Amino acid sequence: MAETIKVVKGDELPQIVLTLTDDTANSVLDLSLSTTSVSIKFRKRGTTTTLSTISTTKSTDGSDGKVTFNFAGGILDVDPGEYEGEIVISYNGTLQTVYDLLKFRVRANSS
Repeated sequence: MAETIKVVKGDELPQIVLTLTDDTANSVLDLSLSTTSVSIKFRKRGTTTTLSTISTTKSTDGSDGKVTFNFAGGILDVDPGEYEGEIVISYNGTLQTVYDLLKFRVRANSS
């Protein structure tokens, strides 16, 4: 997850697709149980204050480890700069936080 996702202040798209994997088992995470959910804590890089919690949607039935999300609801109404996303998986209330962080760069809207 080293690549930086570049977005523009105030936008609600793009729609991002993530495939969550278990590096130890070299397989995708099975997210197919209806009680399993994935969210992303969006914050300014280098801080611990969550600005938004982004909900995701399973792309299929969840067995392929794929989820999608976008930036609806004003998530990108932030100052230009560097941000990060911490992925949290809830298995019926039991939490697993993904070690690697998503990286975002927000630029000003020129309009």
